[in-house]
Amino acid sequence: MDQRYFTPAEVAEHNTAADLWVSFLGKVCDLTPLVTQHEGDALLLPIMEVAGQDISGWFDAETGDLLRYVDPKTNYYRYYTPRGRFVHVPPSGPRSDWATDVGKPWWKDDRYQVGLLSAEPRWIRVINTLTSQEQRLQVCSEETVTEILQRYLRYNSHALSYTWKHEGVNLDMSKTLYENNVFTNDTELQQLQLHPDQFPPAILLHFNDDLTKG
Repeated sequence: MDQRYFTPAEVAEHNTAADLWVSFLGKVCDLTPLVTQHEGDALLLPIMEVAGQDISGWFDAETGDLLRYVDPKTNYYRYYTPRGRFVHVPPSGPRSDWATDVGKPWWKDDRYQVGLLSAEPRWIRVINTLTSQEQRLQVCSEETVTEILQRYLRYNSHALSYTWKHEGVNLDMSKTLYENNVFTNDTELQQLQLHPDQFPPAILLHFNDDLTKG
């Protein structure tokens, strides 16, 4: 199963020229092929400086294009590039070394998109009742429990052999945690001046051959 959603922490892991991801406007893009294609080009530098980061501030949320402003010297619209001009951004004036037909710019090219950025990453505890092993796991609130299970497989390759429960109720694997009524006790924790991430809800895994699973 292909992963649909990524946390900011997962995007941040891809922060080198050989493995470069960015996120913007809710999308996660792998720009490694772009870096390879334009290797040695100085116009890559602004992109490499933000490897693994969210760059939504560069874009107009309504149009999906780069932000623009009126150049006070020329009175023409220019792209807003706070770190300097980068790949696929045209120069401010006529240039003999600039190919006008660059095709679709990378920020509009779906080929680079690998998934979506979670609007609300959250922590959970997955507890194996058979072995008493506990794993803290950061997941995406948009994911179904089945997708969360896929994340957990790296810690327990037999996770499919368990029934997933919360507070004694079997989870619907096709629904999200919120749809399964798995909430964080934010209000109660705030009253106790405790951070919700320190006390995430627990998901209990019951081995399917366990006669006590009920």
